[in-house]
Amino acid sequence: MAKVLLDTDIGTDVDDAVALAYLLSHPDCELLGITTVTGEAMKRASLASVLCQAAGKSIPIYPGAEHPMEGEQRQPIAQQAAVLPNWPHETNFPLNQAVDFLANTIRSHPYEVTLLTIGPLTNIGTLFSTYPDVAELLAALVIMGGNFEESGPEAGRIEFNVAGDLAASEIVYKAPVKLHRSLGLNVTQQVMIEADEARERFTAPLLRRVLDMAEIWFEKFYKSITFHDPLAAATILEPDLCSYQQGKVILDHAEQPGKTIWQPGNAEAPHQVAMAVDVERYFQHFFSVVGQ
Repeated sequence: MAKVLLDTDIGTDVDDAVALAYLLSHPDCELLGITTVTGEAMKRASLASVLCQAAGKSIPIYPGAEHPMEGEQRQPIAQQAAVLPNWPHETNFPLNQAVDFLANTIRSHPYEVTLLTIGPLTNIGTLFSTYPDVAELLAALVIMGGNFEESGPEAGRIEFNVAGDLAASEIVYKAPVKLHRSLGLNVTQQVMIEADEARERFTAPLLRRVLDMAEIWFEKFYKSITFHDPLAAATILEPDLCSYQQGKVILDHAEQPGKTIWQPGNAEAPHQVAMAVDVERYFQHFFSVVGQ
């Protein structure tokens, strides 16, 4: 049984909700708690609660940081909160306790917890700077973040989660975690379905709620869902869906702030990044877990 903590900016890109539905559905995932990040963190917590209640699970949910360590908040609104009147959910959550909750949970399960981050890294940067011992107590840190394509048309693309709080990301990528894995745009953007296909396949009870959130995404942003965050989640339970390289991630602060620079290395290098994904097998796995 994989013990997982989820840090999420659920409420803007719908892939966070897709990832949470996957974690709640997987029989081998013990979801220990959820923290939310970026603007309107309380509303994001309520959106997480929609899915937890639908799954019949009482998961601790803590609203986290609404403002980055440095710079302006680039994601001030949780657009999908418009669906909250449609579904039962909690509205009262512990305030100003998200980082303490993460630290206490990890310390209670030393070397057992995988911390999955699928939003900007403000909460996690604060966690590691406030409680320096916690990073070494993790079994793994899995980040949806960065872009590790070294050539081609997408090589210069800057990924939002890392760039959304560069000061926090710098702390996180220097943290001494046993397994420090990143799933970047070079693999996640290969895993995508169009809006019409989502409407056809998202029929399971949890996915019906996700689809309600997705309609906001389709209207305001894109007519498709890219499974950035669900792919990162899936590698916790099925790591061989992707292939990986060891090396070092360096963050650009000058020419292209937030760009991830990849330096391949040996087995002792501090970071692991995904380099390829079996797309067909991934979707088979996802729908076998969540249903359709």
